[in-house]
Amino acid sequence: MKRSLRQIAEAVGARLHGDGSLEIDGVASISSATPGDLIFVADEKHLALALKSRAGAVIAGEFASPSDSKPLLIGKHPKLAFTRAARFLQHQDLKPDHGKTRLAGSLHASAKIGANVDIDQQSVIAERVEIGSGTRIGAGCIVGRGVKIGRDCEIGPRVTIYPGATLGDRVIVHAGAVLGSDGFGYVRDPESGRYEKFPQMGRLVIEDDVEIGANTTIDRGALDETRIGTGTKIDNLVHVGHNCRIGRNVVIAAQTGISGSVVIEDDVVIGGQVGIADHVRIGEGVIVGAQAGIPSHKILRGKGVVFWGTPARPLHQYLKQLAALGKLEKKK
Repeated sequence: MKRSLRQIAEAVGARLHGDGSLEIDGVASISSATPGDLIFVADEKHLALALKSRAGAVIAGEFASPSDSKPLLIGKHPKLAFTRAARFLQHQDLKPDHGKTRLAGSLHASAKIGANVDIDQQSVIAERVEIGSGTRIGAGCIVGRGVKIGRDCEIGPRVTIYPGATLGDRVIVHAGAVLGSDGFGYVRDPESGRYEKFPQMGRLVIEDDVEIGANTTIDRGALDETRIGTGTKIDNLVHVGHNCRIGRNVVIAAQTGISGSVVIEDDVVIGGQVGIADHVRIGEGVIVGAQAGIPSHKILRGKGVVFWGTPARPLHQYLKQLAALGKLEKKK
């Protein structure tokens, strides 16, 4: 979708220097840009290279000054402005058939479908499903009975949403994700030694502006609910167990496994391949380094504090212990 630089500047809140009528139709890196692309620089040392590139215009920080060589969009946070510009350029392409609803899948008669919804082929929409306006459902999705999906959501192909789950507005779910499946809960019969399934009758609630990566699985609650807070971003191949409560604006990287009844408060950052046992609580703003392990019932606190290792402990403590081990090795 082509947009003028003036329109882009207004959309992202940047100051425009140069020809505002210049049309841009994409974003790119400095090395791959073409004359129709917008690029960004986050620091001054790359500005000269950006101005010599083939790009049509550059988003830069306050360190930049007007240039005769190329139009500039200047703001406090250039990477954030670039992200918003990319979304602004893509926005119209996300709307199916220029405002027309397309229902190619199998829909139950009781389903309530909003305006400008796109449901691709081989998708199955069960009874009492509600889908908000502007939402897209990719090919081969299964949306179980009573599911509610908000406005302007993007549900990728082959996503399965179990009955009773609720998704807010502007939720993005990538291909192959499974939302609302049974949690892993069993009770052992001490006489026979057999395991019997504990009831998994709760629900899953995903709030607004959440993004869920490909092949990620999120279990519904056992008796209560699993909840994912507004603005949280979950990478590919993550597992979230039953009864978990994940706060707002949390970031969870790939291959992390979260056991049941874990509480993760707002603004937490979790690196890749982290293992979190049951009934853990991670306090607001904590950062958990990649491949850390957190044992059952552990509480991590400290906004901005980095925890690492297994069992996870503050980074400064972990590094001291590594240094001590190194000294012991030298003595040997």
